[in-house]
Amino acid sequence: MAKDSAIEVEVCGRTVRITHPDRVYFPSCGVTKLDLVRYYLSVGDGIVRALHERPCMLHRFPSGVTGEKVHQKRIPHGAPEWLETVRVHFPRYHRYADELCVTDLAHVVWAVQMSTVEFHPWNSRRAGVERPDEWRIDLDPMPRCGFDRVRRTAHVVREILGELGAVGWPKTSGGNGLHVYVRIEPRWGFAEVRRAALAFALEVERRAPADVTTTWWRKDRDPEKVFVDYNQNARDHTIASAYSVRGAPEATVSTPITWDEVDDVDPRECTVATVPGRFARFGDLHAGIDEAVYSLDTLLEWADRDGLE
Repeated sequence: MAKDSAIEVEVCGRTVRITHPDRVYFPSCGVTKLDLVRYYLSVGDGIVRALHERPCMLHRFPSGVTGEKVHQKRIPHGAPEWLETVRVHFPRYHRYADELCVTDLAHVVWAVQMSTVEFHPWNSRRAGVERPDEWRIDLDPMPRCGFDRVRRTAHVVREILGELGAVGWPKTSGGNGLHVYVRIEPRWGFAEVRRAALAFALEVERRAPADVTTTWWRKDRDPEKVFVDYNQNARDHTIASAYSVRGAPEATVSTPITWDEVDDVDPRECTVATVPGRFARFGDLHAGIDEAVYSLDTLLEWADRDGLE
């Protein structure tokens, strides 16, 4: 193949033309655009399950991860006719946008061709954009917080979820933290889901006050604690999906793990180079995520009890 000559990828009955396949996106480890395509093909079932039918914001890096990052909400003109989209409303700006709505792997490969590295889906689906079906627990360590505290906090999260009768699905964030997803009944709007998430975060803080903070303003947080970021459940707030590559120099991946792995996993070792082999061995560890659906009734009772808005 001549340097930077275009190639065609056949996926899901579609032909996606990949231009500049040799363009390096991660200089520190040499990962190219074609490497990203091959990575996403290798975890196809997982990335499609994570994104399926959800409005999705794309984090594009046209000149690689050391260059400018573009937060792409609107599908550009000239996109293929077969691309699926969903129209979403942004009340703050009184605007609408047609966002990507992944239904098969060809959509993902097309997005990579458009220089997408990270996929950030909403926690709701196209059939009910204003009714989330996913509650996201984001364990975000502050600058001087060691990963040991993130691990301890994750165990507290699991303990409380168990008491609530909820099933949590953990993954690395692709950065320094962990995420836990819970499927919920799509009965509530974003404001109520956020209230429930805040009530849960406060309970985590009560049980682990030495490790956890729920202080909203970053400047006021203890730099050695884990922030349980409940606001990731607010409308139009997104985080990287399972199997999404991150823009970190090491080409890390937000990787599903088992609860038994929490004490041993090193998020820095979950990369474009290693996750395909892990996926081949274990499959998608979030494959059963839709089987257990939780009601937020108890958490909303906690929110009422605590006077949360």
